[in-house]
Amino acid sequence: MIQKNTVYFVGSGPGDPELITIKAKNLLENADVIIYSGSLLNPELLRYAKRDAQLYDAAKLDRLEIYEILKDSTRKGKLAIRFHDGDPAIFSTIREQIDRLEKDEIECSVIPGITSLLGAAASMNLELTLPGITQTIIITRAEFRTPVPDRERISELSKHGSTMAFYLSVHLLERVIEELLKGGVYTNDTPVAIIFKATWKDQKILKGTLGTITKKVKEERIVKTALIVVGDVIAPKKYEFSKVYDSQFTHGYRKSKESSSSS
Repeated sequence: MIQKNTVYFVGSGPGDPELITIKAKNLLENADVIIYSGSLLNPELLRYAKRDAQLYDAAKLDRLEIYEILKDSTRKGKLAIRFHDGDPAIFSTIREQIDRLEKDEIECSVIPGITSLLGAAASMNLELTLPGITQTIIITRAEFRTPVPDRERISELSKHGSTMAFYLSVHLLERVIEELLKGGVYTNDTPVAIIFKATWKDQKILKGTLGTITKKVKEERIVKTALIVVGDVIAPKKYEFSKVYDSQFTHGYRKSKESSSSS
């Protein structure tokens, strides 16, 4: 149910217009004011907006302008949404907007979306965690104009040898690879995938290794709107089968066949 006098921060999903949630689509269809992430969001999604909705491209606005539009529209009784690419919880800057709006006693509500990493994994029929390889996913971005804490430098995070996903970093691919190798766990033979516009109609998936992927990316001239996914789960040489579905494994919902036959 849509609440009056509430600003909604809505996740659009990874790009495919059919991968938006029902709740997000409902808000988009009813919104009077939509501030959307023009640099990353699939414009086809805006077809769900009603004809007289006011549309603002967030790429052309600063944080104060975004805040003022959301605040003023809501106070005038209009339904205003901040329409984010992917999921609003990841690299979205919603915190600074929500804090300010709530200080002005304007309620805020976040509607999740499928993040591009999960859309990319689905496009590759990929399981990001595999028994015997890794049970951990690290989501981060390369340091450039936006600094990161020393403990979160790529060279430090890569020491885990887990699945790593880099948002907003493909233009810094060579630097990312250099830092990954410094960790001492990944090698030039570690599998990597570059997913350009995950789930969009013009999606491209490039696979290779840390030693070969840079050339492929340069040949395709991919410099933005792409994810970097690194780890052995991309091309596992071997992995363990799940214990949960092992016929000899007992858990809270099923006894092992061996236990059942002996009881």
